[in-house]
Amino acid sequence: MTVRRIAGMIALPRPPAAAAAQALDSALRLAAPLRVVVRRLPVQPPSWLAACALDRLLLPRLDAETLQACSGRVVEVELVDLGLRLGLGFDGRRFVVASGAPALRVRTNVRALLRLVRGQDDADRLFFDGELVMEGDTEFGLLLKNQLDAIGPLWG
Repeated sequence: MTVRRIAGMIALPRPPAAAAAQALDSALRLAAPLRVVVRRLPVQPPSWLAACALDRLLLPRLDAETLQACSGRVVEVELVDLGLRLGLGFDGRRFVVASGAPALRVRTNVRALLRLVRGQDDADRLFFDGELVMEGDTEFGLLLKNQLDAIGPLWG
């Protein structure tokens, strides 16, 4: 056997980012056929998990003005590629599962959302590329976007 052939048979360790990207691709491929089922599931369990994550990652970093603006308002987040819809609100102390007419509706895909929260992309670029769609109270949406920009990455 030649050295080149032996080298081609040896599996080199993959960088963590490449392994994570491959895992995400695999998970999204597996989730694609389930999208129709996921759309019919209640929003409470995934919304509760998202609210808990926001309490831990975002709440300590928000200023008083933003918290006051969020109080009593519903934000709906739709992850299109998963068929998942989240209803979130803020009750004055913590993020909660919310229902009813949203003040703001945000539609995106998992990859774009991950790039946004990791600081690899900004909301403006995602918006102009069509990967992030916001509908509803644009003033409220702009306040949230500016606050998230000022905070920086939520998750490394």
